[in-house]
Amino acid sequence: MKKILLLSDTHSFMDDKILAYVAKSDEVWHAGDIGDIAVTDAIQKIKPLRAVYGNIDNKEIRATFPLDNKFTIENVNVWITHIGGYPFRYQKRVLEALKNDAPNLFICGHSHILKVQYDKKFKLLHMNPGAVGKYGFHKVRTMLRFEIDYTEIKNLEIIELNN
Repeated sequence: MKKILLLSDTHSFMDDKILAYVAKSDEVWHAGDIGDIAVTDAIQKIKPLRAVYGNIDNKEIRATFPLDNKFTIENVNVWITHIGGYPFRYQKRVLEALKNDAPNLFICGHSHILKVQYDKKFKLLHMNPGAVGKYGFHKVRTMLRFEIDYTEIKNLEIIELNN
């Protein structure tokens, strides 16, 4: 079993509140718009990190992290990308890939809107953790925490942090 902390859209912001949740996780996944490599460096000092770059990220971040991060953890196939869309409204590039090889868990960021939704068409769970940084229109900073146990994604928790 793995305890996962999922975050996105830090936009160069990191604080002790976020790092406290990092410490309580087995792995941290970042769905892009990191902003400053210091953000991921701070996370990696505490726990293993899987991340992708987002549309605001610079050359250093793009050289460090991929556009798409596809992997298997426990027995769950995961795909993380920054701009992915939502069920019935996926980005064209994502939609074509899903038709050929859909993961069990699809994760994206970008919208700053927390959303968790099951996609019946592709038989996958879609997650967007919202935004945990302070840049953007959101009023509450959000992350997701959950466990992966063999093939099960369970104990999903929404974490809200005041701005």
